[in-house]
Amino acid sequence: MKKSILYPICWSLFLLAIGLQNGFAQNYVLKNAESSMRVAGTSNLHDWELEVKDMSGRLAISQEDGVLTALNKLELQIVAESLSSGKNGMDKNTYKALNTKKHKAITYRLKSVGSLEPARANTYLLKTTGSLTISGVSQTVSIPFEVRFLADEIVLSGAYKMQMSTYKIEPPTALFGTITTGDELHITFKTTFINQAL
Repeated sequence: MKKSILYPICWSLFLLAIGLQNGFAQNYVLKNAESSMRVAGTSNLHDWELEVKDMSGRLAISQEDGVLTALNKLELQIVAESLSSGKNGMDKNTYKALNTKKHKAITYRLKSVGSLEPARANTYLLKTTGSLTISGVSQTVSIPFEVRFLADEIVLSGAYKMQMSTYKIEPPTALFGTITTGDELHITFKTTFINQAL
């Protein structure tokens, strides 16, 4: 009777030890206080920039013997009205263009990883495809990421260019249309994820 009880317990412990040696999928959550994302654009008057103040996200990876083998999941969510230029009038025009009363969040969800290559110690370069949803419009996008391991953290960084018109967003204007913004946006980000097990 004791053998029949001990056998599955011992077998489970053996499988756990093998898994810890060879690597399991590990889950991470975004640490907003240590992450940054900026959106830069142009106008007929001057360049401008917005900073994301509130975002959340989840990331899952697989490792084998300390080597990254897969990015299994990446989800990001930005509170649309946390985009801030430091200028109240510009922020209001931004929220109006994004229709934030109806669409509260900007989201990204990973679909696939095209390539994963080591760049230097504890750092990898990934080419990915994902779904980016802005103002209720979703588009498939290709974004390169740099993934860097720091103790129990992962730093995910990169840059991406996009056009507002792709998401049916009319570029904001000011002063009765005398100030107009360009269609292209340049997004840069450096996001920190911490191990969910901690």
